[in-house]
Amino acid sequence: MKISENTKLLYQWIAQGEHQQQDFKFEISNAKKIAKTLSAFANTQGGRLLIGVKDNGRIAGVESEEELYMIESAADIFCTPPVKYESELFEMEDGKHVLCINIPKENNPPIYAKDEQGRIWAYLRYNDQNILADKVQLEVLKNRSKPKGEFISYTQEEEYLLDTLEENLGITINKLAKATQISRTKVIELLTKFTLFDVVHAEPQNNKFVYLLKTEQ
Repeated sequence: MKISENTKLLYQWIAQGEHQQQDFKFEISNAKKIAKTLSAFANTQGGRLLIGVKDNGRIAGVESEEELYMIESAADIFCTPPVKYESELFEMEDGKHVLCINIPKENNPPIYAKDEQGRIWAYLRYNDQNILADKVQLEVLKNRSKPKGEFISYTQEEEYLLDTLEENLGITINKLAKATQISRTKVIELLTKFTLFDVVHAEPQNNKFVYLLKTEQ
């Protein structure tokens, strides 16, 4: 573990608040819960976890050995496959310590986190929230690095789905299947395809994803 006295850099990070690639934790008391955050960072853009910092940005400090053990358990035992990370300990002027865990973006997602029943779920990071990935987002994660080819033309079914998306300012998979009378399996397939081609995008809404047509900037 790297030891740092660069408190100026740490204060700059804290001043940014929690965001897409940064999360504060006062302490870690549950490795399974923190595994969700590790999964979300790894599956999205990577991120930085500052342990020993309260939600309001106040530095409380941590016992680094205990926190490192919990991170190790979360990353190696409760994440599938295990999450890669780097740790850095900041020594403050008043003797307190802040533990920084850097999680890179996973090259071969998804990374799953185990829940209390041993089931595995993948999470994504949006703003300062960890959102459970739905079937479409899982397929997008699995296929985002594969060659996409190009569209020749839309089928009638695809055009109908896109027309329905255009009429709605955000719609869930299930509601889209009901509105179009297209099977849920097919809707997932088409939304995955359109997302990978950057025609459709997803936004979190009440801890679920809704789908919208992308508008040209």
